Amino acid sequence: MTRIVPFIFFFIIGCHFVFSQTPHNKVTAIKGEGIYSLLRKNGLDPLKHFEEFITLNKKNLGKNNSLFIGRIYRLPELNIAKADSTSTTQTDSIKQKTPKLKEITTALEKEEFSIFGEEYASVTIKDKKLNGTIYYLISGHGGPDPGATETYNETLISEDEYAYDVTLRLARMLISSSAKVYIIIKDPDDGIRNKRILKIDYDELNYPNKKIPLSQKSRLRQRTQAVNNLFLKHGTKYQRLVVTHVDSRSKGKNIDVFFYHHKNSKKGKQLAKNIHESFKQKYAKHQPNRHYSGTVSPRSDLYLVKNTLPPMVYIELGNIKNDKDQKRILNHENREALAKWIYNGIINDFEQHK
Repeated sequence: MTRIVPFIFFFIIGCHFVFSQTPHNKVTAIKGEGIYSLLRKNGLDPLKHFEEFITLNKKNLGKNNSLFIGRIYRLPELNIAKADSTSTTQTDSIKQKTPKLKEITTALEKEEFSIFGEEYASVTIKDKKLNGTIYYLISGHGGPDPGATETYNETLISEDEYAYDVTLRLARMLISSSAKVYIIIKDPDDGIRNKRILKIDYDELNYPNKKIPLSQKSRLRQRTQAVNNLFLKHGTKYQRLVVTHVDSRSKGKNIDVFFYHHKNSKKGKQLAKNIHESFKQKYAKHQPNRHYSGTVSPRSDLYLVKNTLPPMVYIELGNIKNDKDQKRILNHENREALAKWIYNGIINDFEQHK
């Protein structure tokens, strides 16, 4: 997943450049592909070439600039700068021109966020470790789709409710360290809940306040578009995406928390590895006699992994059908611990970035 620093200017001392252009290349769209993934796959920067691609292919696009499977599209031209053999040296000074955005600062010691519920609405800003950072949080499924379900004590429990509770707890921790947080899938009245059984409902909304459609493809496209639009708006700010799910496997399959990233995203891989390392350390401390088998691996078949622009990690919190994994998500203290361990990995990731 290519990540872009736009408008980079090079200051040259006595160096002549020769510019060449590649002709328009033509490619065929395949199933599940959008403009962002098509450009990435062909070595083009979505931030630089998105608008040009639309201009070149405007008569060949569907609703919301969607691609038609099997149709041929023209790719934008690439300007390739080649140094002349008589060039001298290039200075090490590189300046970046970035969009002007209002700085994200925390003016108050405490802030109120009704999304967390009455008990947790007041958030103390304890430090500025993540000041200037932006995080997009997506909990899996929601709205008409509860995700994986299982019966516990004769009551139906669902993936989306538990993934959402962990996501809210993580959001609150990130805000307490001065991060800007966008909760992409949100429930207007649930908030953080300290209960074992989280009642299933279907009133979740997609950022900013859009009804979540019934079609799975439309749901995924809707949340992807919300993240990508915000990402483009914020330009070169430090931005990351965290997606949380609860897996569904055979009842006897006990799994550890594991992590996916885009195969071409070094930053996404690093984020996943940092959170994974946080989990390894916590398991070694709290369960020293138990081997932690959670993994970090690339995925190219997941829609959100393939089509979202920010560096991202996709987290599976456990198997909702397994008795041992259920303990991990049913106990609210365990959900708080899951959020805390993810948060610790995020802090380490940003510290390495600086």
